[in-house]
Amino acid sequence: MPDPGRPLAAALFDTAVGVCAIAWSDVGVVRFGLPEATPKATLARILRGAEGGEAEPSGAMAEVIAGVRAHLAGALDDLRWIPLDQSASPEFHRAVYAVTRAIDPGRTLSYGQVAERIGAPHAAQAVGQALGHNPIPLIVPCHRVLAADHALHGFSAPGGLDTKARLLEIERTPGFGEPTLF
Repeated sequence: MPDPGRPLAAALFDTAVGVCAIAWSDVGVVRFGLPEATPKATLARILRGAEGGEAEPSGAMAEVIAGVRAHLAGALDDLRWIPLDQSASPEFHRAVYAVTRAIDPGRTLSYGQVAERIGAPHAAQAVGQALGHNPIPLIVPCHRVLAADHALHGFSAPGGLDTKARLLEIERTPGFGEPTLF
């Protein structure tokens, strides 16, 4: 949850994968929500436990939404330009999110590789736990972190592993969504 002094504003918006939600403070994006069963459920999840409510995005947030829409429509963008408010995330999580955010679309790292890059080479499981608590999926692209064998494991966003695979397919990640010979 963000600092109590920073109320959240939130908005629903249509994308190529369905209705997403975004919540922001005066600092940046605090939460991002992939489509739930209904837009109302998506909005409820994004605002759970927070002070604030729906608002009309303007300025920087309107640009963020346009960038996310374009990315999900296949115009790949690393989305690193989007300002984030990670004040509520523990330091270890922020380190994991920084490494994860540096992974380009179409590329992946393993949980172990992320652990090594934050200087904690034996913390692959803790990396997975941090990514499971990622409040800003897609913008902090936790879907780009895979098991060492390149398998899909755990994705806490709505739709689970199917959503993770779909995002990797949209990003034209080798091995996802490509036709095979057999």
